[in-house]
Amino acid sequence: MTENRQQNPEHSRRGPGEWALGLFGEVRVGEAATALLMMANLFLLMLAYYILKPVRESIVGGAELKSYASAAQAVLLMGFIPLYGWFASRVDRMKLISGFVIFFLVNLGLFYLGAQLEVPYLGFMFYVWLGIFNVSMPAQFWSYSNDLYSRSVGDRLFPIIAIGAASGAPVGAWLAGWMFDLGISPYVMMQISAGILVLHLGLYFLVNSREGRQADPMGKKETTLAGSDGFMLVLQSPYIRLIALMLVILNLVNTTGEYILTRMVNEEAQALAAAMPELSDVQAFIESYRGKFFADFFFWVNIVSFLAQALLASRMVKYLGLAGVMFLLPLVAFGVYGLVAVGVGFSVLRWAKTAENASDYSIMNTAKAMLWLPTSRQEKYKAKQAVDTFFVRIGDLLSAGLVFLGAAVVGIDLTWFALINLVLVCLWLWVTWRVYRQNRRLVAEADGAPVS
Repeated sequence: MTENRQQNPEHSRRGPGEWALGLFGEVRVGEAATALLMMANLFLLMLAYYILKPVRESIVGGAELKSYASAAQAVLLMGFIPLYGWFASRVDRMKLISGFVIFFLVNLGLFYLGAQLEVPYLGFMFYVWLGIFNVSMPAQFWSYSNDLYSRSVGDRLFPIIAIGAASGAPVGAWLAGWMFDLGISPYVMMQISAGILVLHLGLYFLVNSREGRQADPMGKKETTLAGSDGFMLVLQSPYIRLIALMLVILNLVNTTGEYILTRMVNEEAQALAAAMPELSDVQAFIESYRGKFFADFFFWVNIVSFLAQALLASRMVKYLGLAGVMFLLPLVAFGVYGLVAVGVGFSVLRWAKTAENASDYSIMNTAKAMLWLPTSRQEKYKAKQAVDTFFVRIGDLLSAGLVFLGAAVVGIDLTWFALINLVLVCLWLWVTWRVYRQNRRLVAEADGAPVS
């Protein structure tokens, strides 16, 4: 594949692509073209998603409906994952990818039709749908990336390719705001995102055509992914079970942290409103404050995420290895909730949470992609889809249960939620260590080296 081309005399000199990407990490001769296409493809995927994300917020309806979304997503994914595995066992790689993308494209068309027919609860259905899209489509992209690149090449190029996600997110969010300002209908914005996804699918075919010729000049047909479905593959592998557990804890901690931040935002807005007796509409002020805060918060999260992905991720992998990118987020999270536990102020929490979310969206995303490099093709597609969708949403669901018990039943304050998160982060660090040790064992076995 990509490594083999390094010995080809035709690629004896670094081209402009290698020099440009070399600013962000180690790119060898002959690797730049495909890496740029993969980066552009991930950019388009995140561009489409971040246009759809504010659309979701605009049509979901009452806030109460959001609380049911994680449960609905988990239930649907229990059926979605076996269906994905069944389909993957019967088609080759590109038919799997194209069928998957077309499925979501058809769904977007159906949502537009549903709006014309005034289908009830359409906003809630879209909210649930986007939650599945948000985890399954990136999982598919990274499954393909793990299949495309060898482990040694993926270690170098994944941090660079992931820059596409870090740049697509803020551009998509900006475009969505611009289209809302122009008065474009949310359902028309869905179709704009659908058009972007068509381009996204086209780049898959371009990359596959380019790399397929290099990997298989005789034109041999790609094999299907016969065998167990995603859930069974997770249960059969100690390594993948640990990855699943790690992501459950990660999302449990992060989603509970979002609740802590939202509570503090509400308290800050109420305090400001109380200090302005001249306000004629207190509720409108609070809602406006929340909207402006989170718009600014997400803007800076995306900016910091982009800078971390572009400037730090590749260098951390090079000098600290997989351990460096795996342990950064739980250590940052421990600092965040330690600050909350000792009563830090709202302004400090805001920037600490910015660091946590940015680390999650950049460095940790790189780590999550790299973890699958030593796995089998079946595991890369089927098990990864199960882990990155169902088990991620289980973490969100557990957080919803924790918040309900803590806030509505027991009535604990934010300090106790922070202390609970600190305990969970300690568990997260232990599981991360176990994942890292298993990863080293698999890599050593693949390389024929003794297992330490």
